[in-house]
Order: sequence, then C-alpha cells, then structure tokens
Amino acid sequence: MVSGEQQMPDTQQLRIGRDAITTRAWTQAYEALSAADGDGELGADDLDRLAIAAYLTGHDDAYEHALDRAVRLLLDGEDLRRAARTAFWLALGLFRLGEPARAGGWLSRAHRALAEDGDRPCAEQGLLLVPAGLQRLFSGDGEGAAEVFQQVVDVGARFRDPDVTAFGVLGSGQAMVACGDRERGLALLDEAMVAVTGRDVSPITVGIVYCAVIENCHLAFDLHRAREWTAELTRWCAAQPDLVPYRGQCLVHRAQVLALEGHWSQATEEMRRARERLADPPGQPAVGMAWYETGELLRRQGRHGEAEDCYRRASQHGHPPQPGMLLLRLAQGREEDARAAIDAALSTATSGGARWHLLAAASEVCCACGDTSAARAAADELDEVARQQTGEWLRAIAATAVGSVLLAEGSAREAGAVLRGAFEAWRELHVPYEAARVRLLLGEVSAALGDTDGALLEWDAARYTFEELGALDELARVEARLSPEPRSRPSGLTEREVEVLRLVARGCTNREIADALVLSEHTVRRHLQNVFGRLGVSSRAAAATFAVRHDLI
Repeated sequence: MVSGEQQMPDTQQLRIGRDAITTRAWTQAYEALSAADGDGELGADDLDRLAIAAYLTGHDDAYEHALDRAVRLLLDGEDLRRAARTAFWLALGLFRLGEPARAGGWLSRAHRALAEDGDRPCAEQGLLLVPAGLQRLFSGDGEGAAEVFQQVVDVGARFRDPDVTAFGVLGSGQAMVACGDRERGLALLDEAMVAVTGRDVSPITVGIVYCAVIENCHLAFDLHRAREWTAELTRWCAAQPDLVPYRGQCLVHRAQVLALEGHWSQATEEMRRARERLADPPGQPAVGMAWYETGELLRRQGRHGEAEDCYRRASQHGHPPQPGMLLLRLAQGREEDARAAIDAALSTATSGGARWHLLAAASEVCCACGDTSAARAAADELDEVARQQTGEWLRAIAATAVGSVLLAEGSAREAGAVLRGAFEAWRELHVPYEAARVRLLLGEVSAALGDTDGALLEWDAARYTFEELGALDELARVEARLSPEPRSRPSGLTEREVEVLRLVARGCTNREIADALVLSEHTVRRHLQNVFGRLGVSSRAAAATFAVRHDLI
C-alpha cells in the first residue's frame, strides 16, 4: 500500500515484525509490530505493515487505528498521494464492515488529498475509481461499471501499479458477467487471477480477487473454473494459516463444490466451520453466503424448518434468500407462495448470473403449479442464454428445464431426448443429485411411453442416489413411484427404512444390511438414525422388538 522507508528506531520487535511480513507469518507480524508500536511511535511504513497484519488476522479495530495514524502522518509530511492511497484502504475496510458513511468520509479525504496535490495523474486516481465502479455494479448498472473499471485498468497499466490493475481487471470481469457476457467476463477473471500471483500485489488484494472470482464462477455457472480456483484458494489459505478474512469464505466455496459433488456430510462440516470463522470478527460479508449455502444443503436433505431459518439468517446478513426460499416453499407444498415469489424475484433480477439461477427455479416451480406457459417462457429464456454461452453446467441446467417443460406439456418422446442429454451432462460434471433428479424425470418419460421396465430401472437408480445423499424429499417422490399402492407403515417409516429395520430385527450387521440392499454402510447408518428417531428408541434391540411387535420380520 505505502512505499518508501522512514527512519525509525530499529528495535528487535520491529525487525521481527518486518521479517514476518516478508514471510507472511501474519500473527507473528501483528504481535511484533504491536509490541514495537507500544515501545514508541511507528512511522507510516511500519504502521502500514501493522495494518496489513491486523487485517489478515482479523483485528479490524487495530487495522483502522493503524491506517488512521498513517494517513495523518503522511498528510503532516505532505506526502499526499500516499495519504490518498492509505485512506482508500481504510475506506475499503470500513465498507467491508458495513460502515458506508465512515468509509465515504475517508474516500472524500483521499480525493481532497489528490486535489491538494494538484490532481496530477497518478495510480491513486485509479484506486479511487474502484468504489464508483462497485456502486454501479451492485446497483445493476453493469455497462456503467464496465466503463469505470476500464478506466481503472488504463490507469493501472499506465503507472504499472499491480493493485490498481488487479482491481480494474477483476471489476471488468464482474461487470461482463453481470451484463450476461459470460465468456469475456470469465476470461477477464482468469486474467485477474493470473495477475495476483505476483509478489508485488498486496495480500489483501490477492484475497479479494480470489474470493470474488470464485463467487462469479458460480454465478456464471462455470463449475470447472469454480473447482480449479477453489482448489487454488484453498492452497493459498493453507500456506498462510493465520489468515482470517478469506479462510471462512474459502471454506464456503469449498463446501459449495463438495455439495455439488455429492459429499454432503463433508460440505455440512465445512459450512459449519465457515460460519464459525465468519462470526468472529462480526460483520464479514461472506457470512450471509455461508448461511444461504447451509440452507441449500438442509433443503435438499428435507430439513425444511432448519433450512428456512438459514435463509432468514442469510437475508439478515444481506444475502438474497432466493431461489432457495421459493424452492423450499415448493417442497413444503406451498405452491402459491412459491409462484408469487418467482414473479417478485425475476422482476428485480434483470440480467446476468443472478437471473439465470432464478430462471431455472422459475421453470421448476411453474411446472409444479401447472403453469406450463410461464414454465416454457422461463425455460426458453434460459435455453437461449445457454446456446449463446459455452459451459456444460449452464447447458445441463437449461436442458433439465426444457426437458421438464416438454414432459409437462405432454411431449414425452421429445422430452426424453432432451433429458437424456441433461443426464449425460450432469454425469460428466460429477453432480449426482441433479443427475438423479433427471433420472426421476426419465422414469416418468418411460412410463408415459408405456415402458414400465424402463421406468422402474430409472426410478430405482434415482432412489439409490437419493439414499446415498440423504435427499429425503426426492427419496419420498421416487418411492411413491416405485410403490404406487400406498401401504401403511408404522411411525411414518419409509419403505427403505422398513427394509433396514426388518434386517436389524433378523440380527444383521450394518455391513450385511448394506450388502443385502446394495447400499453403503454410511447410508445404512443414516437410515438407522432415522428409524431410531421415528420410533423413539436408542438401540438396535429396542428397534428389533418394535419390528417383532408390528410383524415386520
């Protein structure tokens, strides 16, 4: 952030702190520089070092205090450009903590410092354009944001400033994705990631770029990039175990990928750790995303009440609860509420990745509500986007939506061809939950065409995946198709839970049950937990006694 060296007493703690900054041992740097500061006033450069270490270890008050003092020292020394740059970083930290008024005050002070310097061209002018670009981006003006960030790129290139350039390229990529220009946007995001690998870029900038790029890969439905850059962020964080601001968000992104790949237990644990890290210090913006993604996991597991609580917490922290909340309403049987929420959400999401996510949900909800014309409109819009963009993830989503609408419209044969392509796409992407949901639809296609055996095979395959994942709502749907004649089951047990209970009563071990039902032992354990919970028992012996009394052997 601040360059140049001021003459200061060279204490042992100061040397330790400076060396720790070089090796990126942030906690050691923070402690040593804080100790040195306690022995005597630090100069602007060492205050800057202290601020970096404070930020990266989660000491937000110390970060603000150090930069505040650095700005004042630089202004007193009439080093106005450096004062403006330092004020920018102070404002950025305050924006992150949700204090826009104070952040705006420091930005104004930065602009005034450059004006006092005669508004001569400098790299700091590029930095001070960044908040204006972000304001346009977050207000939905993607084109305006792109223009501002191009100016940032130009300034960064002119003065060969790596931080300014990184912010400009990142913002340009985000703006392109927001405008729906997915390919150009993703290419720019890749460029931003490459730019921050150099040692000259501030570690704060590096973390901001990593997290923003991965988030936009999800928005742009690029699963391959999301996986690749998440792995890179994980390695970057692992090499700096003291990091606080990005480690929580890194865990969220890792959990998103794990959830897509079907590792729901691991994803749940990663999300729990992410929420813990993001809760302290408070005010970290990624906490809303962590709550939303936790809600998504819980919704898919059929844990509706817990999912709704997570969506509400996400909203409280500034993260939109859609489309998760409206899909939850659909799962709860509240189709009218879900249908109304679709219209409201689409009216505010006019373009880009946010709208694409909503269109997929809109098609599903409208099909379930019997509004095939609205479902067709949403699916067609999504399909048009997928045809204009490259990327298997978006095409898989669009094909699923189009195939579902064709099936609802009664065009089973045509739906089958589209859905078969969707299934292959999901399988190649290694996203088992979505692949199984498509197999459920393919079973309905086969049934509509009179192929009973084909339908049963598709549904049985889908059931296996839903059991492995613990997707209880989808499991109930597929079991209803496999057992069309409703049978009375005690205590609300599912068909599979009855099968597991029956084998427990016969004295089978979990391994034997898994072999008999072609399940994993993990799935058998989960079924047993559900059985114990439904029956109100805590042992295999008690469950076996229940089975005997109810003639389930």
